[in-house]
Amino acid sequence: MASPSAGHGPTPERIFNTLNAYQQSAALKAAIELDIFTAIGEGANRPSTLAAKVHASERGTRILCDYLTVFGFLTKEGDAYALTKESAVFLDRRSPACLASMAGFLGTEALLKDFDALTGAVRKGGTVVAQGDNTKPNDELWVAFARSMAPMTAPAAKFIAQLIGAPEGKPCKVLDIAAGHGMYGITIAKQNPNAQIVAVDWPPVLEVAMENAAAAGVAARYATRAGSAFEADLGAGYDYALLTNIFHHFDMPTCERLMRRVHAALKPGGKAITLEFVPNEDRVSPPTAATFSLTMLAVTDAGDAYTFREYEAMFRNVGFRNTTTHPASGMPSTVLVSETAP
Repeated sequence: MASPSAGHGPTPERIFNTLNAYQQSAALKAAIELDIFTAIGEGANRPSTLAAKVHASERGTRILCDYLTVFGFLTKEGDAYALTKESAVFLDRRSPACLASMAGFLGTEALLKDFDALTGAVRKGGTVVAQGDNTKPNDELWVAFARSMAPMTAPAAKFIAQLIGAPEGKPCKVLDIAAGHGMYGITIAKQNPNAQIVAVDWPPVLEVAMENAAAAGVAARYATRAGSAFEADLGAGYDYALLTNIFHHFDMPTCERLMRRVHAALKPGGKAITLEFVPNEDRVSPPTAATFSLTMLAVTDAGDAYTFREYEAMFRNVGFRNTTTHPASGMPSTVLVSETAP
């Protein structure tokens, strides 16, 4: 008779690994801060040379790189490390697609504190630590977001620009709500020399967007309106309004309040372009979109990841006649296009 341990019964491995998962985040953040991936990409691939390159101890460098190898960020042959394809593209700072700057936002102490208090958030039904009302200024948080997260947006920004026909060069006026780093509107302006962009956000955040617009060579066609998207004068007559990753911060009535203002700002036949994490109706798939609800529970008063059916209903309630869904290439997000009556 086989012993019980020889079978395929339940094990505590998933529990153990999940309770220790914070160590993976810490290891990746440390490697980014030390610039391990860039150093290896430049040829410093053994513990002694790599340690000297990143100004760390040889022992610490070896242990960290072995750990990163276990979790698929590096490969190892003998005592030589190499980048995986994923790390070479997204973590070597020499790569134009490098996302290492995201650690400056996703790894902040403020977000970690929100999740340390998750038990309380579950009991309350919203954050118990952070400023969860995102209709009010929070310059430190959103400037960090604007300076850290821009590289992550590139695939979706290009997808949206293509979706609205930016390369065709037709004159258009684009409203970018909660613009942050501004890269969605800037990408449209780069692809369409006849596009005029108006960005709305808090003043210190708009400074980052203007820096990016200047670097992209589109500052002359990039205007700003400072303040809350719920209160600022948005203007009118827009062909498109961009709402990228904003609705998940709020409850449904607040989302409708914002979308009603957007509807009024669009010209007849104008379109609202929403980029969001949109889970399936079962709310447990696909994984990245479905698990985003927990992030909103921890960091907002009432935010959520809404399903397409919920978005469709909200947008219809404020006057949009039709909403279609478009999976965003290269991103775990979905683009929703909502049309006003012509």
